[in-house]
Amino acid sequence: MSPSSSAPLSADELDVWSALATLLERLPAALDAQLQRDSGLTHFEHGLLFALDAAPERTLRLSVLAGYANSTLSRLSRAITRLEAKGWVRREVDGEDGRFTLGILTEAGHRKVEESTPAHQALIRRVVFDTLTPAQARQLGTASRKISAALSPEPAWAPQTRA
Repeated sequence: MSPSSSAPLSADELDVWSALATLLERLPAALDAQLQRDSGLTHFEHGLLFALDAAPERTLRLSVLAGYANSTLSRLSRAITRLEAKGWVRREVDGEDGRFTLGILTEAGHRKVEESTPAHQALIRRVVFDTLTPAQARQLGTASRKISAALSPEPAWAPQTRA
């Protein structure tokens, strides 16, 4: 049983939290630096392109994409505008429901994902999967999903191939 939510963190809890907080600061900076250097993208932009690339017909409602990216529609719109200017994404009114706007990955956007993903995944492999055992990696996934669910009932993005 866990202590009261108003109780101070124990020494062990503080040790875990400090490790997680440090990771939360270092990992985004490393991901952004690699993507900026190699592809001229932010991690946020790459995530949007990658999610669109994995979606059926490379198309998602922008509201769904914002949920996956844990983004406001305003922040998402600014990013989509930047990606549109580069020819990687286009917007279209949803033909099934005109209240929604679709984000559609262009062929040039698909090529950008193909170009930017290998080096990005190599960094992920090096800093995450090469440092953990397979069991630890599964535990990290389980713990991450639990923490995410405690923060928001919104479903997290997951690749379509996930079983």
